Amino acid sequence: MTTLSVVIPAYNEESGIKEIAQRVLDVRAALEGVGVGRLELLVVDDGSRDKTAAIAGSMADVKVIQHPTNKGYGAALKTGFGQAEGELIGFLDADGTYPPEYFPQLCAEALLGADLVIGSRMSGADSQMPITRRVGNLFFANLLSLMGRRRVSDSASGMRVFKRDLLQQIYPLPDGLNLTPVMSTRAVHEEIRMAEVPIPYSERIGRSKLSVVHDGSLFLRSMVWTVLEYNPVRILGLLGLLGMGFAALTFLGLLFTRLQGVTTLEPWNIAFLFAGAMAAVIGISLFSLGITFNYLVSLFHKRPIRQGLFGRPLFKRTPLEKQFGWMGGLALVVGLIIGAASLVMGLSGWDMNRLWLYGLVSAMAVMIGVQLIVFWVLLQVLAELSQRELAVQPVI
Repeated sequence: MTTLSVVIPAYNEESGIKEIAQRVLDVRAALEGVGVGRLELLVVDDGSRDKTAAIAGSMADVKVIQHPTNKGYGAALKTGFGQAEGELIGFLDADGTYPPEYFPQLCAEALLGADLVIGSRMSGADSQMPITRRVGNLFFANLLSLMGRRRVSDSASGMRVFKRDLLQQIYPLPDGLNLTPVMSTRAVHEEIRMAEVPIPYSERIGRSKLSVVHDGSLFLRSMVWTVLEYNPVRILGLLGLLGMGFAALTFLGLLFTRLQGVTTLEPWNIAFLFAGAMAAVIGISLFSLGITFNYLVSLFHKRPIRQGLFGRPLFKRTPLEKQFGWMGGLALVVGLIIGAASLVMGLSGWDMNRLWLYGLVSAMAVMIGVQLIVFWVLLQVLAELSQRELAVQPVI
C-alpha cells in the first residue's frame, strides 16, 4: 500500500491553515482511486506568533511539528521531509494558492514512473497569478531550460510530489524560499525523471510573504550557483562566447573602416577597439575556466566529464580543450611575428601612428596564446586525474 505524506509549511497562517488542511484530507478517496492507500498530513509550524499551531493541532489526522523560532520556508519543508513516512512525499503552501485536489493527478504520474512531479501554474487554466510574478516565473523557467537543456515550465512551483528516495540525490537544499528553484535545478542536472501536471492558481489568503525584488534576486543567484556546481561551462562558456563575439564584431568594424581608406580613428573608435581587446581576452579566459571547472566538477562527483556547453563536442574526434595546445601555440607565434615585424618597420622609419594597432594585435595574440597553452597543460593533468579516479571506482 503506497503512502503519500503531504507537508505544509506554515508561518503565521491562522486565517487559512484549517481550510487548506481540510482540503488535503478530503482528497483521500480520490488518492485511493489512483493507487495511494494512505495519506499522512504534516503541518510544520515555523515559529508562528499566532494560533497556527493550535488550530492545526485541533484537527484530527493532522500531525503538527513546531519550530521554536522561524527558520525559513525551506527549513520547514526539510523538517517535514525528515519525519514523513510515505514512499511519496508531497508539499504545498498553507495560503490556499495551490489546489490539493490535484494531488491524485500528481501521484498518478509518480506511480507511472516519474521521480519528481511538479504542479505547473504556468500551463494550467484559471491562473490568478499577479502579472509581475508571472513574468518572473516565465523568466526563471526559461533560464533553467536554457542552462539545463531540458524544458521546465514552472521551476518555482510550490506544489510537488516526489519519491522519498529522491532526497539523497537532490540534497542539500536551502532553508529559504529558494528551495523550489534549487530543487528543480538539481533535478534537471541529476537527470531525474520529471513530469509536470497543469494546475490552477488562486489568490492567497492573507498577505504574501514573497518579495519580488529580494526573492527574485535570491532565486537567480541560487539557480546560477547550483548550475555552477554541475555544469560550469554552460554559464562561463556562454559568457566567454559573448565576449569573443563582441571582439570579433569590433575587429570586423575596424577592418571595414580600414578598407574604406580611413586611417585616423575617432575617440569612440578607439574606445570600441580597446573594449573589443578586453572582451577577447576576458572571453577566452571565461571559456577556458568553464571547461577547467567542468573537469574539477567531474572529479568531485566521480563521474565522466559532461560535454556541457552544447551537449556534444565541437570537434568530433577530439574535444575542444584538446585543441587548446595548437591554438595557443599558433596565436603565440602569430603574435610574436606581428610584433617583430612592427618593430622592424618602426626602426626602418615607419610612422608609429600607423604601427600602434599592430602592436596591440601582437600583444593580444601573445597573451591569448599563453593563456590557451597554460589551460591546455592544466586540462591534460585534470583529464589524467579524472581517468585515474574513474578507473579505481568499484564496480556495482
